[in-house]
Amino acid sequence: MLMPSLDTSIANAGLPTLAQAFGASFHAVQWTVLAYLLTITTLIVSVGRLGDIVGRRRLFLAGIALFTIASLLCGIAPTLWFLVAARAAQGLGAAIMMALTVALVGETVPKSKTGSAMGLLGTMSAIGTTLGPSLGGVLIAGFGWRTIFLVNVPLGIANLLLAHRYLPADRPAQKASLDVSGTLLLALTLAAYALAMTMGRSRFGPLLLIAVIGAGLFVLVETRATSPLIRVAMVRNPSLIMSALVSTVLMATLVVGPFYLSRALGLGTAVVGLVLSVGPLVAALTGVPAGRIVDRLGTQRITIVGLSGIVAGSVALAMMPATFGIAGYLAGIVIITSGYALFQAANNTAIMTGVQAEQRGVVSGMLSLSRNLGLITGASVMGALFAFASRAADITTASPEAVAGGMRITFGAAAILIAAALTIASGNSYFSFDSFKPRSMSSGSTIGSRPRNAR
Repeated sequence: MLMPSLDTSIANAGLPTLAQAFGASFHAVQWTVLAYLLTITTLIVSVGRLGDIVGRRRLFLAGIALFTIASLLCGIAPTLWFLVAARAAQGLGAAIMMALTVALVGETVPKSKTGSAMGLLGTMSAIGTTLGPSLGGVLIAGFGWRTIFLVNVPLGIANLLLAHRYLPADRPAQKASLDVSGTLLLALTLAAYALAMTMGRSRFGPLLLIAVIGAGLFVLVETRATSPLIRVAMVRNPSLIMSALVSTVLMATLVVGPFYLSRALGLGTAVVGLVLSVGPLVAALTGVPAGRIVDRLGTQRITIVGLSGIVAGSVALAMMPATFGIAGYLAGIVIITSGYALFQAANNTAIMTGVQAEQRGVVSGMLSLSRNLGLITGASVMGALFAFASRAADITTASPEAVAGGMRITFGAAAILIAAALTIASGNSYFSFDSFKPRSMSSGSTIGSRPRNAR
């Protein structure tokens, strides 16, 4: 989990250097980041399903090997577009690692300790994302831009040896085939949506239209497929919806924070970077304790506590005057990220302990996808709301008062989104995993909560 999370952010530190090294525009070098993220987003569900069919351990080892080889190719890339292609291959390896890491927890960890395992994965993800920019900057300054990719090679070899040594053998392969039509349609739909959210207003409409049409065709194909990639009922699972909503709000902290700290509070670049690192640091430190709390107190209760914390932190930021300074901002962020750690550990545990073994890969992929789509949507929609609420043509030149007002409105909207998630979590249907089970199974059993018909 650490390796793909690290590469989500480590390349960002090298964008100016890459533009200079290849004599390319900033827009062109941004594709080194987009290629990686788009590949993960479009393929993570499909590779999860493929792991269910061919064997998760086998595919997981192949994913680590692909990620490691692609990292080597990135490090020796002679041209920018060779680098972009290698980053796409690296993204495929990362998608396999992300999807199957969570799925393999169900096979290697006792249910009584699943929360702790999920909390540890959350900590590793937060450490990787936090460490990426700073480690990238150190490596580029000391050894050149190629080392931000080559650093993965020894890590990948160690990862491959450990996984080969300790992961249990695969169960007999399922007698099922990969839904090729559904896989292609889902990839097209997700790619169009992700590009619509990241490519700007001029291409937003056509790309979003392609995504909507693709989604409709995907549902039609999946309802008729004999071995569907995703049963359509899975998409309506409340846990996945909540994961997307929470990720949308989490991204708002990363979008709004830099502008608020620099424009409204007048902080320098170094101090802004230091303050922004507090949130991921809190998430990293609280991940493992959050998982242990989930194991002890149950998933539904901790999910509600975590979501309540995110609502409280969002409300605090929405009502906080700028005169509270750094302390006021950090108080809200610490509450949000602590609540996020609790929610992630509880929600992931609830999903992965309630799903059947033959569905763990695809469900894990859907969980990761819901998080990625939330981050993409948050960057676009919450960013647009922040710019609109600030009432400035260019947010980089907006007045301190306008930026502070924009932040308050944005986090007011964030509080409403998480309040909706909290309503879902409090409902009787939250811990229903019927959509993850074969139709012939009983839907009365739950994990970590009372039966659905209990009051």
